[in-house]
Formats: sequence, C-alpha cells, structure tokens
Amino acid sequence: MKAIVQDAYGNADRLQLRDIDPPVPRDEEVLVRVRAAGVDPSVWHLMTGRPYFARLNPQIGLRKPAHRVRGWDAAGVVEAVGARVTSFKPGDEVFGQCDGSFAEFACGKTEQLAPKPAGLGFEQAAALPVSAVTALQGLDLARPGPGQEVLVIGASGGVGTYAVQLAVHYGARVTGVCGPTGAELVRSLGADDVIDYTREDITDRPVRYDFVLDSAGNRPLSRLRRVLAPRGTVVFVGGEDGGPVLGGTDRWIRGLVLSAFVGQKLRPVIAATRRQDLLRLTELVKAGAVTPVIDRTYPLTEAVTAVRHLESGHPRGKLVITV
Repeated sequence: MKAIVQDAYGNADRLQLRDIDPPVPRDEEVLVRVRAAGVDPSVWHLMTGRPYFARLNPQIGLRKPAHRVRGWDAAGVVEAVGARVTSFKPGDEVFGQCDGSFAEFACGKTEQLAPKPAGLGFEQAAALPVSAVTALQGLDLARPGPGQEVLVIGASGGVGTYAVQLAVHYGARVTGVCGPTGAELVRSLGADDVIDYTREDITDRPVRYDFVLDSAGNRPLSRLRRVLAPRGTVVFVGGEDGGPVLGGTDRWIRGLVLSAFVGQKLRPVIAATRRQDLLRLTELVKAGAVTPVIDRTYPLTEAVTAVRHLESGHPRGKLVITV
C-alpha cells in the first residue's frame, strides 16, 4: 500500500510517500480502507518529536518515531476485523482514530471508532475526530450555558470552529478571536462578536468571560485571568508557541497549581478519542448543531504539502487528505 512514512524526527522534508506492507489488525482492532484523513497539530508534534519530553512515552519514541506512518483522523470502510471484534464487519463505513491514517489502509481500536454519520462524506467525517472531540471534551470541563460569556481563542482553527459551534449550541454568548481572514467564517458559525488579534488584544475590552478556550498558543496566565470572571474557567488546548522541551505544558502546570489558590480554574484538556464522544458528535451533526469546516483537501500524493500548509499558515477549519 502507499503511505506517508517517516524514519526520523524533523520537518516535513522527512515525510516520504512509499509502498509498504499494509498493517494487520490485532484481535480488538479493525483494518480500515482509508478514504480520507484529517490533518491537525498533533501530526506536526509527532513529526518533529516536539516537545521533547513527550518522547519519554514509548508510544511516541525516544530517538525516532515509534510509528512510522503519520496521521490520526480517519474515515473509511472496514476491510477486515480482528478475532474479538463484534461491533463492526467488513463493508461498514466508520470514522474515528486510526494510527497511521496517511495511508491506503490503517488499523484502529474499536473503542476509538464509530459508524460514519449519515449525510456526511468521508472528507467531512475525517475532519471530525481529533479536533471535534478535543472541543467537546474541553467544553465538558465547565459546560457553558445560556447567559454566559464564552471566549474562543483560535476560533477559526480546527478545534476553534467546533468550540464556537458547541458553545452556541449550549446557548452561550460567544466571542471568537482570530485573524482578519477568519472573521467572516467565525461569525457564520454563530459567534456574536469577533476580536481581530492583529488589531486588538483580548484585554482591551471590559468583558469578563465565564469560559475561555485557548487553542492558539501560550498567552500569559496573567492576561487570561484579566479577562476571566472571578469564578470562570480557562481551558488550554495544546501549546503551539511553547519551547522545544516543554512545548507550553509548563503553563498547564502553573495553571493547575494556581487554581488551588484562586476562584478561577485554569486547566488543560488532554483529549482522548472515545467511541462515546464520536457518537455524541454524530447526534450533534444530525441535529445541525455541528458542521465540519474544511479549509482545503489534498490527495495522498500531496500530503507533505498539506503538512507544510499546517506548519506555515493558519488554516480555516481543517485540512483533509483524500485517499
């Protein structure tokens, strides 16, 4: 099969399209014929091996990637099932997380897959799992409701577009933070207001937010606390502007420690793709509350270009690779 393979940590130049043997599903896995795969920041982190402390995890790899094929998000058709699998059969259309989804075939655990939402194409379904689950679990940490003020930083990105839609669905008043090219998109998702970070800082307004989801880097805790209500919650998603060693996770730790001494809560979301959340997303899609936003699609042969786009720019919504 054809796959995007990486033998050493580094930039996108380390990624190569090769012919390799297809994976064999374990007893509780299914083999998926991949039709589309999402591209998200976790691909960049695994490609570069940053932050370095993550390499201590044997599933990541200390000196080189433990898994040679890149990609997590996937949507496709079940090709074969492991000996203990009863929830899926060959021919089923599924979406979720598969290790090494930038390939013609990839294996996934049954607890990380669900039936593909009816009415969605494979490209749209592949844009859901990691980013939408992250937004869903992030908002679950302090479910905002009617009358509450929500600030989504990085509102036009993969996680941000889902966070805006979910917060609107829950009845909150949503302000999105993004660049000038993303403002129209964020408003179309239901945001009541938009802050263009190139012209205005989040602290320039007198509003105090009940919930802040920061998916865009490493704004200082002091600045986030200035816009947060006395009993409000900040949720950190990633740490894209952090250093190579800790990658911004030091802010997570400082936030958790500070939360023990103040009324405000500052906590990270370490998302895990679970079948139950994929099924929740399916219901939200069915209800019209959540719609995947796709910036651009690339064929598998241009997957390296897709990763470079992720590295160098700010995609509006998700990038998707078609197989």
